[in-house]
Amino acid sequence: MSGFFSSHPALRILCILACALVLLFIIALAALVIAEKTVPAPASDCRYVLVLGAQVYETGEPSKQLLARIETAYDWWLSHPGAVIIGCGGQGNNEPMAEGDVIRDWLIAHGVPEKQVFSESSSVNTRDNIAKAHEFMDGTGGGVIIVTSDYHLPRALAIAGDAGLKASGIGAPTLPEWWIKNHFREVLAWGKYFLQKIF
Repeated sequence: MSGFFSSHPALRILCILACALVLLFIIALAALVIAEKTVPAPASDCRYVLVLGAQVYETGEPSKQLLARIETAYDWWLSHPGAVIIGCGGQGNNEPMAEGDVIRDWLIAHGVPEKQVFSESSSVNTRDNIAKAHEFMDGTGGGVIIVTSDYHLPRALAIAGDAGLKASGIGAPTLPEWWIKNHFREVLAWGKYFLQKIF
């Protein structure tokens, strides 16, 4: 084998690079899992809860991932009924309505007063979610809780910090069958995040 690589130096370099990338990905994945398991518990005096959007089915029902986020925020609200909840997310190509509207309507239907729920319905990604939800806050302090899927929470908190928000978070559980796919995509998303900070 060493003789083969000696006669094909370009292939040897490609193999080394491939191994390095795999190793880097494994390290990044491990760091992500550790980060999502060590997010500090939110303070009880947080006034705003941001629920980040996810897919809405063509029927208008929230997807399992979005429903998990909504229910996680709702559980928090039940023990902190003074909190204001902001549902975030625009309308995707195959969605009958904006994700923020679906979040708001579900919460109102389950007893959250209308005056305590807002819909940010024009954002297209996490950074946009947080920037546009900021417009619904009155700046009186108290901190912000971000509710999203557990794998997504560390990056969402990093983006909120970049936006100047004093944020903590609660991660909604990811279904086991989606764990690999979602974490794989999230590692790539972290790469994009750091590239955007550099460039």
